[in-house]
Amino acid sequence: MNKKQKMNDIYGKALLDLANNDERVVVIDADVQKRMGTLLFKQKYPDRHINVGIAEQNMVGIASGLAATGKICFIGSIAMFVTGRTWEQLRQFVAYPNLNVKVVGNYSGLAAGPDGATHQACEDISIIRSIPNFKILVPCDSLEAEQATILAYSTEGPVYIRLVRPAVEKILPPNYRMRLGQAVEISEGKDITMIACGMMVKIAIDVANKLKKDNIHARVLNMSSIKPIDKKAIILAAIETKNIVTLEDHSIIGGLGSAVSEVMAEGGLGKLKRIGVKDCFGESGTCDELYEKHGLTVSNIVHTIKDILNNQ
Repeated sequence: MNKKQKMNDIYGKALLDLANNDERVVVIDADVQKRMGTLLFKQKYPDRHINVGIAEQNMVGIASGLAATGKICFIGSIAMFVTGRTWEQLRQFVAYPNLNVKVVGNYSGLAAGPDGATHQACEDISIIRSIPNFKILVPCDSLEAEQATILAYSTEGPVYIRLVRPAVEKILPPNYRMRLGQAVEISEGKDITMIACGMMVKIAIDVANKLKKDNIHARVLNMSSIKPIDKKAIILAAIETKNIVTLEDHSIIGGLGSAVSEVMAEGGLGKLKRIGVKDCFGESGTCDELYEKHGLTVSNIVHTIKDILNNQ
């Protein structure tokens, strides 16, 4: 089994690599260097790191000013605060002028666990998805977290990267390259398609392996690019497998499930079941406990898929 790694550590190392080759890279934190993995960056490049304290709105303002002068700014905090507290600033000062500000939210979703409902961002994708010019990347493992950082750096304009608190297993091959608007097929299947992002990709793989024992062949798509989204992959899956299930550690309102449903509805294709957080707040608990309560476990998803196929 692959050794688990924390996405924030990989993100921090990727930033160092980028900064070593480009003096335009600047990092701004809201007093969370350890949580964001940017402490090493601060130590090596103190003149290119700014800690604004617990002042996320100010962080966005500073980043937009620096980006307007040609800098490439990575700003980071807990996902709930870097998206929810700063929505107006992100819209007005970053997205509207289409500046090179890369927004990184860690401790997203129910996976934030013991931090509780106030810190569990289950609405951040929907918040950012509504803002023009923003791209959204949701890596599923440490390799993709590194790739997301590199891709955000090389993409013109604002990008939101969604990281998670727990250490995660590597599930993608070493030669993997993340691309905007492109889903990756993890496993083939003709009976049903699971479209997942973030930590739910590994769960989708485990679900597919369980279903295979019952001669049910599930396609698994890693939809790490939420905006732009891979419309062709969704349409093809809807045509070939008819049924699609979306899996996300996020509200089913406005996130991956909503994005997929929009594509399917416009094309008049297939049937969709959204699995995620059902229009409610989280609570304190371990990631495993919260996933169990909200139906994001392998056993629950297997049961749901079997019900769908038995009732079609």
